[in-house]
Amino acid sequence: MSVTRGGALPGGAYDVTVIGAGVVGSAIARELARLPLRIALVEAADDVGDGTSKANTAILHTGFDAVPGSLESRLVREGQRRLTAYAADSGIPVEPLGALLVAWDEEQLAALPGLADKAVRNGYRSARIIPADEVRAREPELGPGVLGALDVPGESVVCPWTTTLAYATQAVRAGTDLHLNCRVTSVTPGDPHLLGTSRGPLRTRHLVNAAGLYADAVDRLLGHADFTVTPRRGQLIVFDELARPLVRHILLPVPGALGKGVLVTPTVYGNVLLGPTAEDLDDKTATGSTAEGLALLREKGRRILPALLDEEVTAVYAGLRAATGGEDYAIRARPAQRYVTVGGIRSTGLTASMAIAAHVVELLADGGLPVKGAREPQPVRMPNLGEAFPRPYRDAELIAADPEYGRIVCHCERVTRGEIRDALASTVPPGSPDGLRRRTRARAGRCQGFHCGAAVRALFEAGRR
Repeated sequence: MSVTRGGALPGGAYDVTVIGAGVVGSAIARELARLPLRIALVEAADDVGDGTSKANTAILHTGFDAVPGSLESRLVREGQRRLTAYAADSGIPVEPLGALLVAWDEEQLAALPGLADKAVRNGYRSARIIPADEVRAREPELGPGVLGALDVPGESVVCPWTTTLAYATQAVRAGTDLHLNCRVTSVTPGDPHLLGTSRGPLRTRHLVNAAGLYADAVDRLLGHADFTVTPRRGQLIVFDELARPLVRHILLPVPGALGKGVLVTPTVYGNVLLGPTAEDLDDKTATGSTAEGLALLREKGRRILPALLDEEVTAVYAGLRAATGGEDYAIRARPAQRYVTVGGIRSTGLTASMAIAAHVVELLADGGLPVKGAREPQPVRMPNLGEAFPRPYRDAELIAADPEYGRIVCHCERVTRGEIRDALASTVPPGSPDGLRRRTRARAGRCQGFHCGAAVRALFEAGRR
């Protein structure tokens, strides 16, 4: 197993190379690592999960509102079952809060029966329409004017950072080569394919394109132009942990043409998210927040949960989703080329990731990939980042055995020296302080690293030597 961040790539040819180490690409690499093959996972950034996968609403979906009969519908349903079980086994925090799709006007109220019927057609039979008084009893802080809601009890929140890292960790431990800072610049199709990268040539017999926002560009390198990715920016506001008692469920709007709209949801980290916006852009790097976007979110939030706007804002951020204009995933197999495109994976990609991975391996098998001899990967147990689950700073036995777990560095998020040490020595160590934050929550709290930033940076630099 190896994780590389610089230098020339190793020689020889891989059996399969996956481009893109987001949650979907990492899940595919993990699934492929079950086979006795030589696998590579290449990523342009310096860490796994550094693109869309790190900046989303982190909801574990039921798939109740997918397009019935679509590939997305099937993979989200299957992926939700797989990821729920995997999270329990791997220590990934999940909180089953349930969701309420709140109707604020007669048009939205009239849409609820259709959404309930869609849920049934998607194989989800637990959704039900509830009246305004029940909605108010279950969410007392909602703004005035609630007319009813669709109750979806199976929706949960999950840690997206740990999920991606768990997949990549298992893949690497099973023998996958993870090459970071490795941008693919050209592809010469053949047997094997020859990839030009920012770190030199790479040869591979089979190729999987899970490049997210750049999946269309990679597709064109192989001679295909089936879809175009439009970056859809979603800005979000993070409210302090003191806002958490204001909301008990995931509060969803009735979906519109651009997606699910602005929601309010707790996170597994103990704070509250408001967002996202849905802005179609031309720039695939435009992850900055805007005054207009934040003002829109505050306006929407004031109607949904007025008291939320009185709480402290911890952070604002923006993520880019890979919109294609289609109503389904753009997963395409080219058996003659030994090539699979995994494009157009929207906000449900986190939920569907394990099912997408299994589907992609089936498509690769149709292109001649040998899939005999599969074995289960060694189990992995990830450090817990969830506030509703035991954390080291509160574990007296753990601290007694190793006092480093009692030495808090980041007081806002209660992150200890022991956790930072472990992250820096892990199978897939962070390549930056931001990567360390996604592994520990250090610098993610209300002061955003103002007090602990220098200490965290010093530990990071010392751990890299």
